[in-house]
Amino acid sequence: MRAAGQISATLAPRKRIGAASFRRLIVRKGLPYALIAPALLVIAGVLGWPLVMLVSFSLQHYGLRQLFQHQGTFIGLQNYATILSDPQFGYTLRTTIVFTLVNVALSMFLATLIALLMERVSRFVRVLIGAGLVFVWATPVIPAINLWQWMFDYEFGVINWLLTRIGAGNYIHHNWFENPLQGFTVITVIVVWGAIPFLAIALNAALTQVPKDLVEAAEIDGAKPWQVFANVTVPVLRPTLLVLLSLSTIWDFGVFNQVWVLLNQRPSKDYFVMSVFSFQESFRVSQYGLGSAVAVIMIAILVLATFLYVRQTVRAVNEAG
Repeated sequence: MRAAGQISATLAPRKRIGAASFRRLIVRKGLPYALIAPALLVIAGVLGWPLVMLVSFSLQHYGLRQLFQHQGTFIGLQNYATILSDPQFGYTLRTTIVFTLVNVALSMFLATLIALLMERVSRFVRVLIGAGLVFVWATPVIPAINLWQWMFDYEFGVINWLLTRIGAGNYIHHNWFENPLQGFTVITVIVVWGAIPFLAIALNAALTQVPKDLVEAAEIDGAKPWQVFANVTVPVLRPTLLVLLSLSTIWDFGVFNQVWVLLNQRPSKDYFVMSVFSFQESFRVSQYGLGSAVAVIMIAILVLATFLYVRQTVRAVNEAG
């Protein structure tokens, strides 16, 4: 009995020590989550609840009458079936994908060239280029689009006057938006112009992380500039490039203002991209359920694309580590 009492007395402090360590472990592991919990709740309320309502509307027949009654009729996946069987949706999806790929490719290519240029010029010129990029970036979207609209105006546009003046052809009273290919070219110019500043500044900042000794070693070994860029610079920039590609894809896939404003809020079906198509179904036809279904499909596509980019980014970071 005395031996058993001694054993219990010996184990009791160890149990108390173990319990205290466990509590400290819980506090240490749980404290970060507790600190970010308020922010997560705000994000869930601001972003999560509208998304839930969007999905809810997409499962209902929700027209103008239901809007006044504040009560839709549940119809399941019928809105999705209607949208997916609509030939206009197929055309719009193909147009949006091609439009997004072209804009992302041009934006990233030109922004990379500008970032590389900024690295090689003098400090004064770099400051001038950076100031110009910031000025473009800070310009409000709608006034900028209105300015471009005036520049491409068929009657008073400076672009038509300039092209005619330099002998590129007769562009007097040329309407760029009669032909969808020309119209989307103008829209692409505006979208790329607005996207380059952020991308170029971010890439220029990332270029400062490229080890100079590796670049010099590659040059000493006889590597050409494009080989240095491909084999030394790109691997270092890969995580940043993937993040910027993801952001550019999200922005360009959801382009709305440029199309809507340039075409005076009356775009023809040839100019429908996914965001315009969703707006048209929701507010012009007053079929909010159909418009919500288009928006949900847009989100699903972007989530898939973002997942692929994030997975590649994680792999790049792990390989770099």
